[in-house]
Amino acid sequence: MGDPAGVGPELCVRALSNPEVLRLCQPVVFGQMDVLKRVSQAISVSLPAELQVLDGASANTSPNPTVVNCSGPAAESVVPGKISPTCGAAGFTYIKTAIEAAMAGHIDGVSTAPINKESLRLANVQFPGHTEIFTALTGSKKTCMMLRSDVLTVSMVTTHIGYAEAPKRIGTQRIIDVIELTASAIETMNGRPAQLAICGLNPHAGEHGLFGNREEEEFVEPAVAQARAKGINIEGPLPPDTAFTTSNRKKFDGVVCLYHDQGHIPFKMLAFDDGVNITLGLPIVRTSVDHGTAFDIAWKGVANPTSFYKSIEFAVRLGASRKGKGS
Repeated sequence: MGDPAGVGPELCVRALSNPEVLRLCQPVVFGQMDVLKRVSQAISVSLPAELQVLDGASANTSPNPTVVNCSGPAAESVVPGKISPTCGAAGFTYIKTAIEAAMAGHIDGVSTAPINKESLRLANVQFPGHTEIFTALTGSKKTCMMLRSDVLTVSMVTTHIGYAEAPKRIGTQRIIDVIELTASAIETMNGRPAQLAICGLNPHAGEHGLFGNREEEEFVEPAVAQARAKGINIEGPLPPDTAFTTSNRKKFDGVVCLYHDQGHIPFKMLAFDDGVNITLGLPIVRTSVDHGTAFDIAWKGVANPTSFYKSIEFAVRLGASRKGKGS
């Protein structure tokens, strides 16, 4: 359900009663029923009459849309749009409970509504975001963030760290891991081998050492060479300012980016409303909206649910693909 003070609860209310979502899957919301009821009234969208409420995640034989009630602040104490340690703690509880249910096989995948990183930190949750939470709580060794849409797909070597830290985290092996995860995911989604590109770290991809500290020569180029030796189709490092031109977007199925905003800025310029965030390398399916908690419009009934619906659709597709492979 995401942070209860953000747009997550209203996205969940809409999903629970959306005919297209119900056609795709049986939605199970990990959150709080009292918050959903309050938001339902605030945005004038009714919850389905057949909605069932469970007090814990377990094997569920009912076909009806479901809410798994988790601990959190009383609905009347939640202030929409306000950063709060209690809401941060609740958001983390919802995530943890959903992960446990997925790992136990009670659900086929998790599509997350947005959380607020400041609220998490105030709750003493020492993870900067969903990707890191899912990686840690599933015991995964190699994961990365991918943003997927019909017009652009990007994956990130580093994510929620400051710019000064990024070059220190960009090693050859980490780049290879992200290239391999990206190539495998795109091949699964598209049904054919992926054609990838990778950005340089510096302007003009370093211009042969004129800019930066030769990160391209030291880390990126060796990773590209090793990926090619493994049969992956990848070009680069490309200058970041031309990697996302129209011609390149047509040429490449995905672009590996070295830090958060290198991929997020072009992606959100092109696909903010219908992009999907996917965590690659997990033993479970995890997708998400590609936007934040939008505290300025929380509980006002104006949040665009398209990205959330798309994330559910992708979760269903990825879950079906895994079942088809017997995993």
